[in-house]
Amino acid sequence: MLISYFTEQPYSAVESEDVWALHPFDHPARRPGDNTLLHSNRFFDPVIAARLFAERIREYEVAEEVGFDGVMVNEHHNAPYCMQARITVMSSVLAARTKRVKIIQLGNPLPTWDNPVQLAEETAMIDMISGGRLVAGIVRAGGAEQIANNVNPAYNRERFHEAHDLLIKAWTVPGPWRWEGEHYQQRVVNPWAIPLQKPHPPVWVPGITSKETIEFAARRRYPYVCLNTTLEDTKRIWSYYDQIAAETGFAAGPQHRGYLVRCVVADTEEKAMRNAREHMWMSGEFAGFGRPSWVAPTGYSSFEARSGRAALDDAGRSFEGQIERGTLVVGTPQQVIKKLRWWLEETRPGLLMLWPNDGRLDHESSLEAIRLTGEAVLPALREIGQELDLTDGFGVSQQAT
Repeated sequence: MLISYFTEQPYSAVESEDVWALHPFDHPARRPGDNTLLHSNRFFDPVIAARLFAERIREYEVAEEVGFDGVMVNEHHNAPYCMQARITVMSSVLAARTKRVKIIQLGNPLPTWDNPVQLAEETAMIDMISGGRLVAGIVRAGGAEQIANNVNPAYNRERFHEAHDLLIKAWTVPGPWRWEGEHYQQRVVNPWAIPLQKPHPPVWVPGITSKETIEFAARRRYPYVCLNTTLEDTKRIWSYYDQIAAETGFAAGPQHRGYLVRCVVADTEEKAMRNAREHMWMSGEFAGFGRPSWVAPTGYSSFEARSGRAALDDAGRSFEGQIERGTLVVGTPQQVIKKLRWWLEETRPGLLMLWPNDGRLDHESSLEAIRLTGEAVLPALREIGQELDLTDGFGVSQQAT
């Protein structure tokens, strides 16, 4: 089992008292949902952000030091809950600052790229600089990301599919050649930078419950990473993935299953609970759930996906409800190990991403959580993974694209 570390890299100073004092009646937190796109950057202080970036990079380094197998990065736009505006930038930093961990991009938002060949070049550079440690995950990107990047959401899935095909070909087929597609036209495709890993870096696909995206991943044998889905949804996802895999001609297993879970560890349960509440800053207290018209703008999702999207009840959104559902794992090392064993037995992922710190949790507390997770939780999880035969199959997505 491959175990990775993740943090959203929030601009955690956004609700500090000095900011509230400057604009007490114009703060987007007073308009739930607006902060995803319309939170004015006058609230952003680059001096504070520079410190936060340095702290986040140090946390990635510590994650490697204490035994995590990978570090996961992503990107968002116009959103204070994530400072990573371009996933390839932080990936490049980590390629130089780390030595062993996999650099897991979950993921590159393909529809927002106007030139996927440039993405092929950038990811190839990262793969070479890191010594072949890149996982080049891909995503459709959320509805708000389409608006932030001035991309027509009605063509989101079409651009996703075409950009994927162009990206794979740019990685694997020697140039020069020409690409004439529906959304991308390239007169000359001949990237001088090509990946170190052959035929290309592993491709993973994260998501929630979109059947179209699950099918896309399964038909290409890409691992599908469930993003903090409930136990019930996770099992439904694997069932559908297995069905499509069988139709495609292979038997899916743990190596095709990934799971991202918020997992907060501390030396006492009380402290763990206090730290875990910072996860609520993103999932309701500040970032909220976004305006429906931005999260799923017209044309972004199919009718089936929109009508089938499950809505959590109020109990499921509450702090206590998330703990009860198991989408927020909190406690001492032994308590967390017991809860994660249950998750692993029930869902059997070979790829596990732990999310131990978020919101306004300070740097020292974040480092403490990362170290304690690495020292007291990871060894037990590895034993459980071996016991349950949860193979990660790293590189499985390179075999049949």
